[in-house]
Amino acid sequence: MEAMIVDPRMTTAEEHAEGVRQAQTLFKLNHTMPYTEEYNALVKDLFRDNIGEGGWIMPGLTGVCFDKVKIGRNVMIMNNCLMMGRGGITIDDGAMVAANAQLISNNHDLYDRQILICKPVHICKNAWIGAGATILPGVTVGENAVVAAGAVVTKDVAPNTIVGGNPAKFIKMIEPKEN
Repeated sequence: MEAMIVDPRMTTAEEHAEGVRQAQTLFKLNHTMPYTEEYNALVKDLFRDNIGEGGWIMPGLTGVCFDKVKIGRNVMIMNNCLMMGRGGITIDDGAMVAANAQLISNNHDLYDRQILICKPVHICKNAWIGAGATILPGVTVGENAVVAAGAVVTKDVAPNTIVGGNPAKFIKMIEPKEN
């Protein structure tokens, strides 16, 4: 996967204005009573039309570039999630993101720290990101996979597996549920 290089010093006036709009909307969202029409309208405004029905995002959300985040249907995102969206974040239908998780799609260049090196993060259908887990740039968490609490995920996670630790390592397969 090829990285996208971004130099924030070259931000256009329109990009800056969008960043300000998102920061102000995020502040309002985090200071509005959840489960209200006002809260739901702010979530829609923050993510534009990139959010599906039937899920919820709890307050304490932080991050940037929410216009580059796509959230499917019936997605649950718990309190204090960090979304660094510059490289793109996709969360597919039915995924769950526990409290204090971090979805990070960008990093800084080692030589010019103002430069951002961006790679998309993809949380596939019905995946579960545990509390306090960190998903780093370029990582795909496969369908039905589980990332244990506190894990730091540096590589793709195969579907139907559980990973944990720092760096995250394979723990076991998730066997099909018997009826």
